[in-house]
Amino acid sequence: MDFICLHEDDEKAVTEMSVLASSIVKEHFDPIIGSEQNDYMIEKFQSAESIRGQLSEGYKYYFVCLDDTKIGFLAYRIDADSIYLSKFYLDKEYRGRGFSRDMLDFIINAARDNSLKTIRLNVNKNNDAIYAYEKLGFKRVGTQKKDIGNGFLMDDFIYVYSVI
Repeated sequence: MDFICLHEDDEKAVTEMSVLASSIVKEHFDPIIGSEQNDYMIEKFQSAESIRGQLSEGYKYYFVCLDDTKIGFLAYRIDADSIYLSKFYLDKEYRGRGFSRDMLDFIINAARDNSLKTIRLNVNKNNDAIYAYEKLGFKRVGTQKKDIGNGFLMDDFIYVYSVI
């Protein structure tokens, strides 16, 4: 498995990331939160413009590749005391095959490289990915409701992974 870093000035790759991310997120979240909220969130968080903005704010985006195929993506931000894992997605065809462990190992190495001992993430309370995160070793530490505009609310669990 390879991880290809996305660079803010690579317009073609940013557009490719937006298309890949939007496709995966659309398929996964429409049944959970409905297409209206999901379409709003995709535009807000996965558009090429939004991704460029996140990159300029310090987020790191990576294509997750198996051989020469882009099978998913991840994104994180390094904070003072932890890594915030913002995106952690695989195409439906590749879920449940153990690839998320390799993805987490990549994030763990980033945490270690930055002398950080925890990885944090938010996950929708109705998302069955909760079970995958728990299997990977994440622990639920709280909840968060966040108004994201347009009358929509993100209702999440907060999870933490302790880097040993």
